[in-house]
Amino acid sequence: MEVEITIPSETKDITLEQYQLLMKTYNKGDSEDLAARKMISIFCKIPMSQVMYISYSSVSDLLQKFQFMFKAKNELQTTFTLGGVEFGFIPNLEKMSFGEYIDLENYISDWQTMNNAMAVMYRPITEKNKKGEYLIEPYESSITYAEVMKAAPLHVVLGAQVFFWSLGVDLLNGLMIYLEKELKTIPQEVLADKLNLTSGGGGISQYMQSLKENLNSLTKLPDYHLLSV
Repeated sequence: MEVEITIPSETKDITLEQYQLLMKTYNKGDSEDLAARKMISIFCKIPMSQVMYISYSSVSDLLQKFQFMFKAKNELQTTFTLGGVEFGFIPNLEKMSFGEYIDLENYISDWQTMNNAMAVMYRPITEKNKKGEYLIEPYESSITYAEVMKAAPLHVVLGAQVFFWSLGVDLLNGLMIYLEKELKTIPQEVLADKLNLTSGGGGISQYMQSLKENLNSLTKLPDYHLLSV
């Protein structure tokens, strides 16, 4: 039986909804064969039953192609077109509203709500000049474009995710440097009492080491490559 499939060549050929489905159906206990079938079925848009009719060599080629795709670097895309509408990334992050920040923080860490996060980061462009500068719709709720964003190309999503991860790393590193400087200006006995630590340098050193370990855990890039099949 011949199976005709459409093979994505780049992450821009995969939608966020497809990737969300893969993440939802993937289980750590899956065998490599089952994981491969799920990936090919979802990315190539064919039933899993038809994957079994694809030649072994073709399956191997497909998996290598997918691995290569996800190793590519994804840059932040400030604008992209979806359904004939041009969407723009928040043009001035310093003017991000508290509501935008809270919603983005709540949604961006879970792939199943990533479409909501995209609806916070990107909204339709309302004005644009010859220099490429633009304005976007005021933020009301992620619900407004959450369903639309399921069709967003994956390379746009990954670029935005990596951008905010990098931004968070810079902020946390800056905060650590600031804290170390500030803590040195406070008498250790007073600091130990305030932080409920043991007196002397040992307690303070342990506290700083704990902060650094927490920082390292927070600054690990989310694994979006998913499979090593």
